[in-house]
Amino acid sequence: MTNRKQLSQLGPSLTRLHHIKMRTLLLLLLFSHVSSPVLHSLKHFITASTGIPNIPEIVATVEVDELLMVYCDSNKKMDVKHDIANLFFIKSPERLESYRHRCFQVLPNSLKAYTSSLMSLFIESEGVHVLQTVEGCEWDDETDVLKGFARFGYDGEDLLELDPNTFTWIALRPEAVNITLRWEAGKDLSERYKTVFTLMCPEQLKTYVEDLKDILRTDLPSVSLLQKTPSSPVSCLATGFYPHRASLVWRKDGEELHEEVDHGEILPNHDGTFQMSVDLKLSSVTPEDWTRYDCVFQLSGVNEDIITKLEKDRIRTNWGKSEIRGC
Repeated sequence: MTNRKQLSQLGPSLTRLHHIKMRTLLLLLLFSHVSSPVLHSLKHFITASTGIPNIPEIVATVEVDELLMVYCDSNKKMDVKHDIANLFFIKSPERLESYRHRCFQVLPNSLKAYTSSLMSLFIESEGVHVLQTVEGCEWDDETDVLKGFARFGYDGEDLLELDPNTFTWIALRPEAVNITLRWEAGKDLSERYKTVFTLMCPEQLKTYVEDLKDILRTDLPSVSLLQKTPSSPVSCLATGFYPHRASLVWRKDGEELHEEVDHGEILPNHDGTFQMSVDLKLSSVTPEDWTRYDCVFQLSGVNEDIITKLEKDRIRTNWGKSEIRGC
């Protein structure tokens, strides 16, 4: 496979591969919803690897609204990642025991079978291979609409996804068509996902959201434009948002700018919220073009963006008395 050399160099960084690759594979799936301001999600990430020394063959995690709750691997290691998660599992020990059983007993056999089947299909011998899966559901807490998802990646490329409406498999690359035919022939897997999507995942997600509501809250920021001197960059500052999964960009005519901008880090505030800023260099901005620029804040799970136009009367300066105005 084209990625094999890269995969063989991963070594101990499998966890990083796991998160980055699966988020890339699922980017469109997880952020394509536009029906509600707020979505909650429960996601099970699993990575199975062969031929990579000194790392577990299987790594699995559970995330609620992108908050890592549980980690486990085939070396019989299991960690609960937050105090609030510990409290949740003390109240529902059967849930943690279910994760432990799945990780230590069920996944090793099923994922080895998947990997062997894929290697046979692609006519590959033993070597470095990585199979990644994600499954779970999203819940719109305003409309009560639920949607499940399941997706497979192999050696760093999209492979298959399950249509949550028909429970049929969709090939994401030509070689995967034979796999869809094979999996469609046996109904057990599709029936399992039907149960997961319609019963198990919705019940679990709603329980998580209720019990974790204090740390799964959503706070929108105030957004300001700041400038030190007339020749300094204009800094767009967003402060007071929660959680930290957010983006802040400058756009021109609706297109995100990648040049003439400087992105700052996400920093914590004293009250537990966060702040971030992005600077726009004015050297390439003519006065008549100011209205073509805006600063856009996006918070994960919130569909409505905060848009701030580049206008002089919005800018707080060190030399004038411009007042910060709301967005």
